[in-house]
Amino acid sequence: MTKVPVTIMRGGTSKGAFFNEQDMPELRNDWEEFLLDVMGSPDHLQIDGLGGANSLTSKVAIIKKSEQAGVDIDYTFAQVSIDKKMVDFKGNCGNISSAVGPYAIEQGLVAARVPVTEVRIYNTNTKKVIISEVEVEDGRVKQEGNCSIPGVPGTGSPIYLSFEDAEGSVTGRVFPTGNAIDFIETSFGAFCISIVDVANPLVFVKAIDVGLNGIELPDDYSPDSLAKLEEVRSIAAELCGFCSREEATDQSPAVPKLTIVAEPRDYMDLTGRKRKAEEMDLVIRMMSMQRPHRALAITGAVCTTAAAYLENTIVSRMISDRSSTLRLAHPAGVMETQAKLYEKKVHAIKVVRTSRRIMEGYVYTKKEYAMATKKNHRKEQLVF
Repeated sequence: MTKVPVTIMRGGTSKGAFFNEQDMPELRNDWEEFLLDVMGSPDHLQIDGLGGANSLTSKVAIIKKSEQAGVDIDYTFAQVSIDKKMVDFKGNCGNISSAVGPYAIEQGLVAARVPVTEVRIYNTNTKKVIISEVEVEDGRVKQEGNCSIPGVPGTGSPIYLSFEDAEGSVTGRVFPTGNAIDFIETSFGAFCISIVDVANPLVFVKAIDVGLNGIELPDDYSPDSLAKLEEVRSIAAELCGFCSREEATDQSPAVPKLTIVAEPRDYMDLTGRKRKAEEMDLVIRMMSMQRPHRALAITGAVCTTAAAYLENTIVSRMISDRSSTLRLAHPAGVMETQAKLYEKKVHAIKVVRTSRRIMEGYVYTKKEYAMATKKNHRKEQLVF
């Protein structure tokens, strides 16, 4: 059994375990087994680990002080499968990214600067830089504030994330297939999709083409609808070159992310609040690890915003009036993104989030691991 320092943090509408990389197993090949161990996977309840039996709470951030010029922190994201023995390192999670800056400041990896500390984060999954602006008060990360985000109760201090030049985050290309639109054939019909890779690869599909109206809430999807959506996503995974469509659910469950879009229309969100069509530019529903997302992934919002400015995508064809602010209506409410344009092209996309440190302590693994042995290393071995 191994005792390892860990911090549990909420970032946006996600929650995850945060580790300093020096406290991880020394061999990268051991990371997957270690993370499955500490999160309690595979088990649909994750009863024997830190996971919360939901893809939004089965996430991990691994942080270290960067040695790269112009970067403060190296950050690796891991999506830990709940019911399968696998960890997906392919993409990033924008919500978890919002907690990386506060974690780094509180851990002393970045010097706190009042009133706002800018943390330049290099995401190793996508090889892209994210700029995080964190409010600081009395040398500590500010927790209280008036910023509220759909899907999270209460308010907190705002954290601004800027995703700069995020094109080709996983595939190396904005359009992984070379096309803004691809025509696919499925077991339930033929229609068009758009696969766009900005911050994370997404596959966009019109709600009407998959038998939906676009304003479904997470519990409204039938098993048949979920199977159809996963078939579309699996075809897109094959088109991206990740794996065959038959292997996609097991080998590439996190990317590309299936994203359903529809024109603005009135709907009731998860809080019971009526959202009016004039409050939004696009209705959007995302899948996360084959289940409906209860809000909206930040990387998904970034990719959708970019797709709105790219010619001939499904998204840009649905949005007639494109200003620098895009309003995306998701199950928990409406999220706004801001695009920074340069010569009519998107240079950066900014979103606002909140985060909170929930717990600091130790996690006890079931197995023993060869842990890293660096200066100031804090690992302890316990033998029972």
